[in-house]
Amino acid sequence: MELRHLRYFVAVAEEGSLTTAAVKRLHTSQPSLSRQLRDLEEEVGAQLFERGARGVELTSAGRAFLEHARLALEHATEAAEAARRAARPHRSRFSVCFLSGQEVDWLPRVTQLLESDFPNVDFRVSSLHSPAVADAVQRGEVDLGFSRRERRPGVTYRVIAREPIVAILPSSHRLAARAEIEPRAIAKEIFIGYTDVPHVLREIVRRYFEKQGVDVKPTQYLDSLATGISLVASTGGVTLLPSYAEPLLPPSVVSRRLKGKAPAIELAVGYREDNPSPILRKFLASIDLLIAAGPAGARIRP
Repeated sequence: MELRHLRYFVAVAEEGSLTTAAVKRLHTSQPSLSRQLRDLEEEVGAQLFERGARGVELTSAGRAFLEHARLALEHATEAAEAARRAARPHRSRFSVCFLSGQEVDWLPRVTQLLESDFPNVDFRVSSLHSPAVADAVQRGEVDLGFSRRERRPGVTYRVIAREPIVAILPSSHRLAARAEIEPRAIAKEIFIGYTDVPHVLREIVRRYFEKQGVDVKPTQYLDSLATGISLVASTGGVTLLPSYAEPLLPPSVVSRRLKGKAPAIELAVGYREDNPSPILRKFLASIDLLIAAGPAGARIRP
């Protein structure tokens, strides 16, 4: 029994037609395909297909054989890929996970710092909510995480930026005509609050309004940047978000500074001290350059 027999069998089983499988998937003639299937049935010792005027159907033996045939083909593909990986020069793996949206600002800076290492590094990038980024760092699933300072055993943080928090509102909103917005003016508007996911932001905004003597009552709740922007656009409401949201706003939504001393939120890189990665050590040794360079994305919107 050869792998090509299994490929032919699976193709016919999935297409339900000898003609379709031969022409569209296997690029062979129907007589040749029929002959290969007869050889397979003879070797297996059981009839695998019922042939009729409307095509072919699997017999009970064919249905039992199909699952194992698929697995055998998958294992063969994995074996070939493992061999190709082993034949390639060794590449160290380095993974970075960003708080969703922050990769726009900070991924270019990371690549600048590590550019000379890329030929020998399997560099992987992902994005998650801030708590999930911290969890991934703690579990050792990623080497470096850009997030808020989430408390996790074994995770060390280095603050790289403090971002002002700005008001986010529809471009057609009456308050959008102002360059700065009074906190008290927000209390009169539909306010979009925060779920437990962006809990660091939620606490900073809560303390800010409390200090300003402003009582806001959220009617909607966001759990991510994208959700917040969508709720602002769809409800006509207002929310407060870190300034890194500004380059991501659609034309229908704008940002405005808060009047007076605006609150700020920290962005940090998290890592494990016991991570032996030499790429991580190089990054940490250059982290002052990252801080000095600041975010790469544009922050000013009209």
